Amino acid sequence: MPFNGLTQAAYAQQMIDAYKSRKIDPKRVWVQSFTYDDILYWLKNEPSFGAQAVFLDENGDTPETFTQAVGNLTAYAKAGVKIMAPPLYYLVAVENGKIVPSIYATTAKKLGFKIITWTLERSGFLGDGSHGGYYYTSIANVTNRDGDVYKLLHVLAQDVGVIGVFSDWAATVTYYANCFQMQLL
Repeated sequence: MPFNGLTQAAYAQQMIDAYKSRKIDPKRVWVQSFTYDDILYWLKNEPSFGAQAVFLDENGDTPETFTQAVGNLTAYAKAGVKIMAPPLYYLVAVENGKIVPSIYATTAKKLGFKIITWTLERSGFLGDGSHGGYYYTSIANVTNRDGDVYKLLHVLAQDVGVIGVFSDWAATVTYYANCFQMQLL
């Protein structure tokens, strides 16, 4: 953006206008964006939709930027953002050989954010020597078997307290949720 005269703000509004024109209740809509300015736009100009706006945070992909991503959470909370959605590995770390909530997760919880994460099962097989690749970066040293996805999911659900998990194939998340009698979004 801009593209053919369409600004980023106009694009963000156009999406909301599409929901409004179809009379879709804002409580049924979870608008999301990787662009922080979109979230701010919806909070200011469309607060009924902005209330459930999901900021897809990808600002901490390196050890150097991860610390800043954690630091940014305070500013996001002050701006009125309610739901953060970082990739899986931002939310978990390894301590004493076990998967535990990361500093990002504990800071987000302390600041009152609801948390959604992405993307479970994007990595394919975990037991193929890849240790899960990108989405398992922070826990690669304890990711050795395909079943480790359930260890990760358990920490995300029970310890981090995520309200949702984006998944390419919903079977794993659905099975886990059914076992623990959890509601799916």
